[in-house]
Amino acid sequence: MFILSAFADEISPDPREQVAVLKGCGVRHIEFRSIYKTNVLSLPDEQIREFKKLLDGEGFKLSAIGSPIGKVPIDSPDAPHLELFKRAIELCGVFDCPRVRVFSYYPPVYYKWENNWAPWREEVIHRLSDKAELARKAGVTLFHENEHKIYGDSPERVADLMRSVNSPAFRAAYDAANWVFCGYDPVKGWELTKEYTAHLHIKDWKAGGEEHTGRIPGTGDGKIEYSIRDAVKRGYKGYAVMEPHLRGGGPTGGVTGPDLFPLAVEAFRKILRDCGGTEG
Repeated sequence: MFILSAFADEISPDPREQVAVLKGCGVRHIEFRSIYKTNVLSLPDEQIREFKKLLDGEGFKLSAIGSPIGKVPIDSPDAPHLELFKRAIELCGVFDCPRVRVFSYYPPVYYKWENNWAPWREEVIHRLSDKAELARKAGVTLFHENEHKIYGDSPERVADLMRSVNSPAFRAAYDAANWVFCGYDPVKGWELTKEYTAHLHIKDWKAGGEEHTGRIPGTGDGKIEYSIRDAVKRGYKGYAVMEPHLRGGGPTGGVTGPDLFPLAVEAFRKILRDCGGTEG
């Protein structure tokens, strides 16, 4: 069973417009990344309370806190980032949502980067293991997203992370478009990480494209049908989070707009039906 959710800040910075468009799409969950162009972990308590009131009044829930945890250089001090992580855990309690999206660190800022993670692998695993243990104690699950230029931007390194951290509180979020953008075969990405995958981001991409924009699901090179069909066979029960990036995207988020977002939702629904999946 697939529960549809959305990075609603791709629709609009205005949370009321986010909710209105998603209601029109029949989607009642949000992956909370930002409102008013401010990241979820930087919002003051008053705006958090206002957003929670809006969600409760409209019958919405969160699929996860869409945090930027792990999107800092691996050689940066860990203490400030750990405090930010604790804020994410705190917000899980506020929204009754025991799930946080995380990443696995950028390369050192001073390092002449040649895609050699060997000197930093142990530190990546150490920091994520510490956070996974804090999450486990809080009853929270962390979902690692495969993204460009972090440790886990290759299928092999994601699998390595999952085996090495080895915690029930640390699972994989699969993003087919990100594999394409990073130059990897999304089928290989799925096959190497599917046993750890418990969260899906729905975005498609065209390989080798100069434009940093996503494609309507099913029209890029992400081979979304392959992963969804196999997920159905494996009895997947979890979220499928719309993140189309149809008007652009980058390290801090993407833009789709209120006009194009419903098109992406319906395209994915067709894929889901064609693959024998059910929406819950």
